[in-house]
Amino acid sequence: MLSALRPLARPATGAFRNLASVKSTTQTLRFSAVRFVSTRYTTDHEWVSFDSNTNIGTVGITDYAQKALGDVVFVELPAQGNEIAQGDSIGAVESVKAASDIYAPVSGVIDEINETLADQPGLLNKAPQGDGWLCKVKLSDPAEFEALLEADAYKAHCEGA
Repeated sequence: MLSALRPLARPATGAFRNLASVKSTTQTLRFSAVRFVSTRYTTDHEWVSFDSNTNIGTVGITDYAQKALGDVVFVELPAQGNEIAQGDSIGAVESVKAASDIYAPVSGVIDEINETLADQPGLLNKAPQGDGWLCKVKLSDPAEFEALLEADAYKAHCEGA
């Protein structure tokens, strides 16, 4: 039985030899830069998602903060181009329960604001760490970002609050 399979195997082996002798074409490989985005938190319940390639941090309030506030009815945001320092009040959030200041988690220049929040402040409740972002900041000192809380430390802070 084994001898009956040998003739079938030989043509296939020859075909592999022919494939191996085919010259490979030169291929150009393109590598794109890896985009590294990391999120950190403040004890005042703001978050910053930092893109190290662009040096832009997207700022918002955490899910914990929006739950504590209740239904958000108004959002005051900083003006684009404003220079801010870490800890400065950069705006406010008003809800049916309370009003709360928003503090700058990092220093820099306001690059962009989420203008959608003017018409839809409830986005802060629906997607506080998504479409409900507040502003984008061009960081002047990325080391400030590194000093903020990582997710586990922020979670522990909230559980102790």
